[in-house]
Amino acid sequence: MEKVLITGTAGFIGFHLTNLLLHNGYEVYGIDSINTYYEVTLKYDRLKQLGFNTDQIKPMIWVTSSNSHSHFIQANLEDKSSIEDIFSHVKPDYVINLAAQAGVRYSLENPHAYIDANITGFLNILEGCRHNPVKHLIYASSSSVYGLNQSFPFSVDNNVDHPVSLYAATKKSNELMAHTYSYLYNIPTTGLRFFTVYGPWGRPDMALFIFTKSILEGKQMQVFNNGAMQRDFTYIDDIVESIKRLIPLAPHGNPSFDRISPDPSNSLAPYTIYNIGNNSPVALMDFIQAIEDATGKKSIIEYKPMQPGDVEKTYADVTSLFEVTDYKPKKPVREGIQAFVDWYRGYYGV
Repeated sequence: MEKVLITGTAGFIGFHLTNLLLHNGYEVYGIDSINTYYEVTLKYDRLKQLGFNTDQIKPMIWVTSSNSHSHFIQANLEDKSSIEDIFSHVKPDYVINLAAQAGVRYSLENPHAYIDANITGFLNILEGCRHNPVKHLIYASSSSVYGLNQSFPFSVDNNVDHPVSLYAATKKSNELMAHTYSYLYNIPTTGLRFFTVYGPWGRPDMALFIFTKSILEGKQMQVFNNGAMQRDFTYIDDIVESIKRLIPLAPHGNPSFDRISPDPSNSLAPYTIYNIGNNSPVALMDFIQAIEDATGKKSIIEYKPMQPGDVEKTYADVTSLFEVTDYKPKKPVREGIQAFVDWYRGYYGV
């Protein structure tokens, strides 16, 4: 049974990925700081769904789930000695780093949290892989790295040197750090630029959660850029299925890599980058209409100008991901929204 170390296990994507990998015969070791960026009750409830007794969770104490093949430890990625101990204990075959300080807008308020978790924390993960060799390190980047890019669809071949938020800058930095470690220490690394992931158990700071909550409570909600936004919304099941398929597909380096006109998505080193999205942008107002239809209630909208650090449109070119995984997203947005609304009503008793 191969061992996978997943960071951010109590998070949205980490929770769903852990569940999928357990059903596919992996032994999963999870890490999460369980910070207070959003309600910790939701994080603990995700862990309960994975079979953990959350009363047993304490910093740097391993807990085993009821199915015996999933293990969890509360730890901060930026704590170097803790991450060293975890790698020494687990000796994972694969590492999937999903933990990060998330949120574009929050990075305007608390920038130091992004350096601690996303830069220092990722360095500790890279060092763990360096001193405890792994078959493949997969890590979360973000569609936000495209920043000022206006060439659609966004391609991994594009230059991404113009981020418009600190969050995006830290994710671009992760890609550079991963390449360095791939080149110096032959660590196979794959970066995933996620495009607006949504679905049941989603984050409360994301648009679908905020809009659904506001509509069901009959409260006014803010819509930025006067609603003239498009997002490549990607359903959670499609995201984690793609990640699962990538686990054994470690990059080997491109012997034909052109040093004169280098392709940003690959290298001589065992390094690659993929967009992971739906390849089908949806207008924000159509998205809101779908939530209204799913809830059976109308929204009350306050239109606002564009927020600093935000972008008007995201649209993923996922050609290379489809080619290597032989998988394309299947969930239509309206069905995905209905699944989220049904979960939300059940979870919060609405």
